[in-house]
Amino acid sequence: MHPDTRVVHIPVPVPDSTPLSVPLYQTSSFAFDDPDPLADGLNRPDGSYVYSRFANPTVRALEEAVAELEGGAAAIATGSGMGAVSLLLHSLLRAGDHVIAQHTLYGGTHAALRKLADRYDLTISFVTGHDPEEVRNAITPRTRILYLETIANPTGHSSDLPALAPIAREAGVVTIVDNTFATPLLCRPIDHGADVVLHSVTKFLGGHSDVTGGIAVFADDALYREVWGEAVEFGSVTDPFAAWLTLRGLQTLPLRIARHTDNVARVAGFLADHPAVERVLWTGAPGHPSHAVATSYVRGFAAPFCFDLAGGYEAGLTFQKAVRVIKLAPSLGGTQTLILHPASSSHRQLDADQLRAASIGPGTIRIAVGIEHPDDLIDDLRQALDGFPAR
Repeated sequence: MHPDTRVVHIPVPVPDSTPLSVPLYQTSSFAFDDPDPLADGLNRPDGSYVYSRFANPTVRALEEAVAELEGGAAAIATGSGMGAVSLLLHSLLRAGDHVIAQHTLYGGTHAALRKLADRYDLTISFVTGHDPEEVRNAITPRTRILYLETIANPTGHSSDLPALAPIAREAGVVTIVDNTFATPLLCRPIDHGADVVLHSVTKFLGGHSDVTGGIAVFADDALYREVWGEAVEFGSVTDPFAAWLTLRGLQTLPLRIARHTDNVARVAGFLADHPAVERVLWTGAPGHPSHAVATSYVRGFAAPFCFDLAGGYEAGLTFQKAVRVIKLAPSLGGTQTLILHPASSSHRQLDADQLRAASIGPGTIRIAVGIEHPDDLIDDLRQALDGFPAR
């Protein structure tokens, strides 16, 4: 062959040993000698690898790993956490449908639901998530989805999933649970009746602030195949390199979750005793409104939590500038400790009434505790709070 052709057709070695790391299949397409498996791979998710929008070996390794961790049948990896949310909402809802959702949802999920409601004449009923009769009474013939979060962003609210999911299933309603804050190490919602579990893998599963991605895990293979077809057409899938980064992070998840959990307890305890802090909303504390419900099916609390500064909105803005070790940044679940002011950032889409319904105050600060030494984090919080008004 001419050099012009040789540089295009590079041989792919086939090893006779097993790599310790999942190989990165950074390819858009796969070639065939036979047209039949090519055609078959375009029609079903478990066919041959044909085109990476349909399936890719690296992406499939991530999907199978997370599906197994969650106790699900199969999974679809997406380009972001909101990509997973949007894929499920667009796939499962039709014009005129009804959704039941807990009040305390991630702001982006709130925004997506409102936009779909305006566009497709959907109706949404928001519930506390603690009262099974509230959900039972909210179900209508057009109810399609019950949408919950294991541990809500940022207030730590937990819905009574084991009590609510059977009510939804009896009515033919799909229960979707965002399990980003708990991770499958601390809770497996499918074990408690969820039909679909989703994650922003950008957070704990990736764990190093270097990847953006999402994933939806399905308890039932039939529902997975239905949504897979939509994912292919919508182009919601993730790319192989993002999947590879997530797989690398996933291997240290147990170690990181153990350190996150210990650090969160230390930091929450310090803040609860500080005179400039009006309230700490940490699900692991007995005084949290969801503590009893959450501890009945969640095995620990590594998730971000929030606290309210006595000085209100201006105190919230000022505090963000006072930390030194802790970083002001969105996201969570990485190695570094991060803070933000929800009313002006992650939940800026909510009006005053919606913020109150979500238990977010003007001086609320969300803190996502990382894996640093807890003494350094507490020292930083102490100096940052110095001079703030007492409660």
